Amino acid sequence: MKFFVDQDITKASTIDSEFYTSEEYFHLSKEKIFAKTWQFIGDTDEIKLSNQLVPHTILPGFMDEPILLVRDKNDSLNCISNVCTHRGNILVEHSCIDSQIRCKYHGRRFELSGKFKQMPEFENVQCFPSEKDDLPKVPFGNWNKFLFGSVNPCMQLDEAIKEMKERLSFLPLSEYKLEPSLSRDYLVKAHWALYCENYLEGFHIPFVHNSLNAAIDYGAYTTELYPNSVLQVGITKGGDDIFDLPKDSPDYGKNVGAYYYWIFPNMMFNFYPWGLSLNIIKPMGTALTKVSFITYVYDSTKLERGAGAMLDKVEREDEAVVENVQKGVRSRFYSSGRYSPARETGTHHFHRLICEFMNK
Repeated sequence: MKFFVDQDITKASTIDSEFYTSEEYFHLSKEKIFAKTWQFIGDTDEIKLSNQLVPHTILPGFMDEPILLVRDKNDSLNCISNVCTHRGNILVEHSCIDSQIRCKYHGRRFELSGKFKQMPEFENVQCFPSEKDDLPKVPFGNWNKFLFGSVNPCMQLDEAIKEMKERLSFLPLSEYKLEPSLSRDYLVKAHWALYCENYLEGFHIPFVHNSLNAAIDYGAYTTELYPNSVLQVGITKGGDDIFDLPKDSPDYGKNVGAYYYWIFPNMMFNFYPWGLSLNIIKPMGTALTKVSFITYVYDSTKLERGAGAMLDKVEREDEAVVENVQKGVRSRFYSSGRYSPARETGTHHFHRLICEFMNK
């Protein structure tokens, strides 16, 4: 099937419901969408020391790509494959300090750059070693302290997050601290795309989120579209619990209580005066998604105030409605719907991007 969503939102119908229900499309999206885009893989606070090795997996349970963050003796940060080029063994299982990388299966060794170093019992092997014996470099980049990796990106990291970097350049991100006690995972019985499209429209706020609706001015809620992202700006009803914006900000003079940035396909950066709630949407099946809330605190005195309050309650409300939609899109009587041009431009943009990537 070729997916199609008209670029004119006033004429368009939503993406066909088969996208949410088909096992074939779910698995195709792994290579067509997720392998070609960027994923959050951590922050620099977890890899501060020289010769430190930190293993990660890109989207466990879906992509399952083992990677290794390495800070060498010159303080350079690199990202390489965590799979031995001999027989495919996982090289580093836990964060550690070492001057080299050694496979525990047959003793193959690599420099911290990933370059092949030595292998026992290989004296008579012809054309060895070659570049294929080096550990492949993983596409890798950062925004301030936040680290990102990809398998085969179709764009540079800066292209994906350009607008977010520019709009929020005033934030002291290096001072944001991970708070594990406020971070948690949620299992949602729905397709990953349904969760994302719910996030991408504020249309449902008055109907689903009474506490959030009490904090923000629904009439002033705006959505901005960019090539690989969407920004929703939450304006508060009062003058409290808002950002202290610089004069060169395009939002200067507004009571901004939240910046909701979505980066295609599955990263949500929710900035509040107290810090950041980073939501990573992890596909697990056609009707199962893990949503990881990763919390970074900047000013703890502002927690549980304004638009950034009661996030667990808001999440539970979103889960309930998205799981209901998952049941509905499986109906034989439903295939697609229409968009509100005033309120669903973000979801329309998301669907257009899905079509672009899936049809390649």
